[in-house]
Amino acid sequence: MGMMSEFKKFAMKGNVVDMAVGIVIGAAFGKIVSSFVNDVLMPPIGMLIGGVDFSDLAVTLKEAVGEEAAVTINYGSFIQTALDFIIIAFAIFMVVKGMNRLKKKEEEKPAEPPKPSNEEVLLAEIRDLLKKD
Repeated sequence: MGMMSEFKKFAMKGNVVDMAVGIVIGAAFGKIVSSFVNDVLMPPIGMLIGGVDFSDLAVTLKEAVGEEAAVTINYGSFIQTALDFIIIAFAIFMVVKGMNRLKKKEEEKPAEPPKPSNEEVLLAEIRDLLKKD
């Protein structure tokens, strides 16, 4: 049972749970960005280049023969994926930049110095009394 309790302790650590939440949110964010790129961004770009759909761009290395499928290099899909990556990376950059700005504002606030402990107060009083004598 030691291994099971060790696994439970590992799985319930804050870092693991935070990472799992981040992965789930990241996957959902990736789908949103993919939809944005495919459904909003790419149609106007395709229209500008003559109505070409990027996902259909490919170089045929070998034509289809009978039931054998054609051999193609689908560079349009690559362009689509690269554009997805650039947009996701930029969006994450903006989020991290915003978070860093908020952290910096928190750090800039001057922290109130901690109050001296009882021992320090007592020692200061003794020092002051000794100075008077």
